[in-house]
Amino acid sequence: MKISRFSIHRPVLTMMVMLIVIILGGVSLMRLPIDLMPDITNPTLSVRTNYENASPEEMEELITRPIEEALSAVPGVEEVSSVSSEGTSNVRVTFTWGTDLSEAADDMRDRIERVLGRLPEDADRPTLFKFDMASFPILILGASSNLDPVQVREMIDDQIKYRLERVPGVAALDVWGGLQREVHVDLHANKVKALELSLDQVMAAIRDANVTLPAGTIDRGKYEVTIRVPGEYTNLDELRNTVITFRGDEPIHLKDVANVEESWQKVRQIVRVNGMPGIRLAVRKQSGTNTVSVAKLALKEIERINRDIPQIQIVPIIDTSEYIQQSISNVSRSALYGGGLAILVLLFFLRNIRSTIVIATAIPISIIASFALMYFNGYTLNIMTLGGLALGVGMLLDNSIVVLENIYRLRESGLSRMDAAVQGSEEVTTAIVASTLTTLAVFLPMIFMQGMAGLMFKQFAMVIGFSLLCSLAVAVTLVPTLSARILKSPVEADPARPRLGRALYNVLSGFFAALENTYKSILHFALRHRLLIVSGGALALAGSVLLVRLVGVELMPTTDEGQVRVSAEMEVGTRLGFFGERLLKIEKTVRDSVPEAKSMVVSAGGSSWHGSGTYTGEIRVALVPMDQRTRSSDDVADDLRAKLTNIPGVVVRVRSGQGLMTRIFQRTMSGSGDKIAVEVRGHDLETADALAQRVKTVMEAVEGITDVRVSRDSGTPEETIV
Repeated sequence: MKISRFSIHRPVLTMMVMLIVIILGGVSLMRLPIDLMPDITNPTLSVRTNYENASPEEMEELITRPIEEALSAVPGVEEVSSVSSEGTSNVRVTFTWGTDLSEAADDMRDRIERVLGRLPEDADRPTLFKFDMASFPILILGASSNLDPVQVREMIDDQIKYRLERVPGVAALDVWGGLQREVHVDLHANKVKALELSLDQVMAAIRDANVTLPAGTIDRGKYEVTIRVPGEYTNLDELRNTVITFRGDEPIHLKDVANVEESWQKVRQIVRVNGMPGIRLAVRKQSGTNTVSVAKLALKEIERINRDIPQIQIVPIIDTSEYIQQSISNVSRSALYGGGLAILVLLFFLRNIRSTIVIATAIPISIIASFALMYFNGYTLNIMTLGGLALGVGMLLDNSIVVLENIYRLRESGLSRMDAAVQGSEEVTTAIVASTLTTLAVFLPMIFMQGMAGLMFKQFAMVIGFSLLCSLAVAVTLVPTLSARILKSPVEADPARPRLGRALYNVLSGFFAALENTYKSILHFALRHRLLIVSGGALALAGSVLLVRLVGVELMPTTDEGQVRVSAEMEVGTRLGFFGERLLKIEKTVRDSVPEAKSMVVSAGGSSWHGSGTYTGEIRVALVPMDQRTRSSDDVADDLRAKLTNIPGVVVRVRSGQGLMTRIFQRTMSGSGDKIAVEVRGHDLETADALAQRVKTVMEAVEGITDVRVSRDSGTPEETIV
């Protein structure tokens, strides 16, 4: 191959090409978005339908089953699962990998349109949701204040929410908790009956009076003026003076039959931030944006909000960008350390600074060139891509070492720099190409993997493969070019070398000579005792295979994210106020038992976090950094679990913060955050409940399993009026 000869005789062109690659890769690096993992789009679509005040049984019979029957016929469907809870139906449709979700969503909408007539008239229209990694909050914030809770919620909705949502990259801000303003119209039953009024009549009068209507246009001079009749309520007196009907010539106003007062919606959610009543905020980013940069901008805006509105204090509880930055920094640091150590090892064995510099150029050029590949392919700077670069750092030097050693050998035989560079590189070009291709053959199959693993490891394999090809290009172009210009004759013949350098060289030469003699002795022993060596190798292989079964298996390794979560449940139908009292006791225990806590947010309420009618409470504890505490998050969770196991009437579960991607993968694959899920199927719910309880008992007896629960709750208190 003549590519080396061409590069050696045109050094300026070779250098300019390498500089172009470096500049292109450097600009790409500055524009690469940073995320924890590659973009993972799970082939799953969900249909959610709300039907207020309907029981789970009614939701299943009237809404869930018709939708399931319609969606089961959509092409490409692999599994249809559903959760029916009070007032909510959620149908989850999983498609085969490779399905075009846009076409699948259109097919699902067509199927849903066909069954709309079978759904109750009062039910909301079914809504289609697509799983998106961007739908997970990147920031969870806690807002607390000493102001009136209704006023705090209004200030957040009117002044704070829009400021955060206008931050570049922020898609939405979800507000959870607080008291929302509501006007109550309390009818006097006796007066309503005496005047022979119906509830529909009162509601229709209020609804008809609270509208703003257009009234056409009129000509006024040279202008055409639009006429509008404002009729929306602006104060409570206008609402009180609403005319319901007439009795003769006398109007009956709303204030005559009802009390009208300003209040708030019924409390169904409880939020406390660091022991004070508060509001939980969740920041969601736009799809495809940089998680780290969006989080930084949002946190800066929060600092300005705290300064501009000192009555409300907003503190970050969970910051996923911090974990992402730590993970990326650790991988980047490992890659830098690996590259540095590889260069030091080269220097130790080559004992020549010029030779080491020539070979070391392969690492930065190959890595920087890979950044250009990542940018133009739409990849992100994540653990998989950086992990691929870190893994390939050592292999990037192999080709250059082979080329340089052959050139150096020819220089020792007396050839000139130019001739040694040309002949030495051409002699080994075929060998290093074959060696690189055999390495690529190991990673090439990852590109064609299907499913979740394919999405994860495709970028990993592409980055490693491209960096190896870049190192091959450097080895056959830049290394011979630099060798022909700066590589000196063998160090033994260099009289200008300083005395200390010659002494160090001689010491290392003696060390390598002793190492070579030792290896020769071991090799002669192995050749004389072939049976012993082969038998020992076979035993080592067999022992390794037997040890495989003792190695644990995890989708993603668990890490200490500095978080502990405590969840609590009570029996179905428990009042939120009573549940909040028990949650206060749990909160106090957590506060007293976790001195490492940096911040804590308590949230309870909502209908069915777990698909049941049970109120669920959760305490999220953010711990101080690892270097400021002696216990890990797992140790803190184990200690809390032992202290919270015997609270009467409350089922408490404690777990440390799982790896961020582990939680996302678990929800992606199973729709929940559980590591192990056992399904009990059947048409008889009573039998299914009994079997589920037996499974729960068996699982609780297994060592290492904690926090076992049954997802279906029955026995919601209700009263039937005949």
